[in-house]
Amino acid sequence: MIAPLPPAARLFVAFPALLREHGIAAAPEQTTSFLMAIELLGPRSVEHIRKAALATLAPHPEQRALFDVLFDLHFLGGALAEPGDDDFAPDEDISIQEDTGSREVLIGEEVNETGQAATGAEALSIRQLKPLDDSETLRRFGRALPAALPRRRGYRHRAARHGPMVDLARSLKDAIRHDGEVMSLKRLKRETRPRPILLLIDVSGSMKQRSDANLALAHTIVHATRQVEVFTFGTRLTRVTRALRRKRREQALMEASGLVADWDGGTRIGDALQAFLAVPRFAAYARGAVVVVLSDGLERGDPSALVTAVGRLAQRAHRIDWLTPLAADPGYRPETEALRLIAPRLASLSDGGSTARICRHILSLGGSLAA
Repeated sequence: MIAPLPPAARLFVAFPALLREHGIAAAPEQTTSFLMAIELLGPRSVEHIRKAALATLAPHPEQRALFDVLFDLHFLGGALAEPGDDDFAPDEDISIQEDTGSREVLIGEEVNETGQAATGAEALSIRQLKPLDDSETLRRFGRALPAALPRRRGYRHRAARHGPMVDLARSLKDAIRHDGEVMSLKRLKRETRPRPILLLIDVSGSMKQRSDANLALAHTIVHATRQVEVFTFGTRLTRVTRALRRKRREQALMEASGLVADWDGGTRIGDALQAFLAVPRFAAYARGAVVVVLSDGLERGDPSALVTAVGRLAQRAHRIDWLTPLAADPGYRPETEALRLIAPRLASLSDGGSTARICRHILSLGGSLAA
């Protein structure tokens, strides 16, 4: 039987709930940390409570003013001002988050609870990633990936028994050992190195059933090879590479879940890809890379933004593989206008309905060597 909450703690527990009602994210773990901070500090004034709340509930800087108003309302009995016309004006352009996350919550017209349909509305939230049961698949995949990645020729050369170039330095050294007689010509060949991987993961409502597993797969890829970049997209673009570099998967996924603010929301694939390409440093990640997009491709509205973005991405990348859960049927054909239009730009449009199938597809890309 769960013990009832002490009366003295109810006031503090109610405050995070008030924050969530007004669009400021506050996870259950943060509520627990807030209570522990109150107990540890033994606050002597309301300002001590405010500092504990700021340290543990961590509102985004843009929401600090609203946080203070709600704090005064809750603990001091202040009045909550009505928002004016300029207090909240969501940007139409897609937001970009780089490993820092954002607590700004822009509520769309409706939230997709089932994860079965795509919407363009933005509904942001913080999410706790669920534990997975395909750890053995990921472990075997991580071991096999380095040798299976597509490779490209590097600029350095190394000694080889047979090669297109003569290694003059080694040949002369060998001749000196034989009193100036050239016994054989040593050869060089170019080294090869794995191509970089760019992983773009759809976390919108229509991909709700695959989001957790796809982030776990990304964590495995990040730790299996060096040149990897991972971004999530829904109604905004978020770089999660740094969070996924943490060794422990549970810790990495927890940190990544805190960065991504648009879980299970709307779908704006074209806008997300254009935002990615608009940042020169991000666009450089795609140059010569194997781009893997994990998305159902259910773009809403005019597909021209997606077509333009995929065209520009294809010019930079070595190849683009689009893996969608909708392709589990062998007879699958793209049904959305957007996917039909971008299909000629894709190296493959394949099944992304399970972790095992995605792993098999990525491992099958090996052997692709281009200058």
